[in-house]
Amino acid sequence: MAPTKTRKSKPKNRKLSPVGQTFQSVSSPRSSREWVERKSRGIRILQVPTLANIPWLIHGFSTKPGGVSNQDDEKILNLGFTEWDTKENVLENRRRFQSALGAPDLKLVSLKQIHSDVIHLFDTAPTEPCQGDASVTNRLALLLGVQTADCVPILLVDPKKRAVAAVHAGWRGTLARIVVKAIGQMQMQFKSNPADILAAIGPSIGGCCYEVGTEVATQFLSQFAEAPQWFAEFRTGDEPNPIQWLNMMPPGHQPPPKNVLLDLRKANRAQLLGVGLRSSNIFVNDLCTACHRDLLFSYRKEGPQSGRLLSVIGIRSEGNL
Repeated sequence: MAPTKTRKSKPKNRKLSPVGQTFQSVSSPRSSREWVERKSRGIRILQVPTLANIPWLIHGFSTKPGGVSNQDDEKILNLGFTEWDTKENVLENRRRFQSALGAPDLKLVSLKQIHSDVIHLFDTAPTEPCQGDASVTNRLALLLGVQTADCVPILLVDPKKRAVAAVHAGWRGTLARIVVKAIGQMQMQFKSNPADILAAIGPSIGGCCYEVGTEVATQFLSQFAEAPQWFAEFRTGDEPNPIQWLNMMPPGHQPPPKNVLLDLRKANRAQLLGVGLRSSNIFVNDLCTACHRDLLFSYRKEGPQSGRLLSVIGIRSEGNL
């Protein structure tokens, strides 16, 4: 496994080398656990009951409704800084989200995400967002967050060591095993046992909608023997065409191979199992961002006008433990 990239960090953080409506979970073939929706003043937050029952833990996955951002005459909860929205709107949305979550006093620690395997260990909140795609901590009153609009958000908690992590996994991060490396840092920094870790994989674009080129399939196959299981119809583009003559095109002028459908949630769940997490400790939300645009944001469907979801996890401040 390639080592996690390292870069020089600013002081006070270390960059590492590596209740309401319910939603049916697909956390494991044997599990019937459900996700729940927490509602507060028009804001709807998705949670896993097993994580919500940990007294000292805060966690949640945001959705689209609520907020003060205006788009197509609709008020939405955009939690990421985008060109079409104002900074004031986003900050107010974040304040409302944390209040609805019951974490108004926690310091939000978000990242400047770059589709990498760069991971940060935070002792205190940085003065400026750090570049990377995962963060870990065991400190009180920090709320680790990752932004998504199709990519996979993964929240991790070790209930025994009281350590947490937030991971952003697009196809590049998944290919680079970022969630595995985040767990590796929890092992190294906090002596976590993977068998004790709970993982919540939030809403993302599903295998029903996430088209990628066959070159991406080839890269996955080069790294994972089980990669074909993560694609609806696995192809690398190198398969022979026995009836090529039917299209009446000369060699070298054939149409490009069709795209393939990739299930990033399935890929990340497989990586979690491979590193030692128990199947019963992995909770997967099967809402597809591209299919549920009334509830979630999808960059694939909305383009630059898409908002951003925020998935957060943290340890309550001492007075609220």
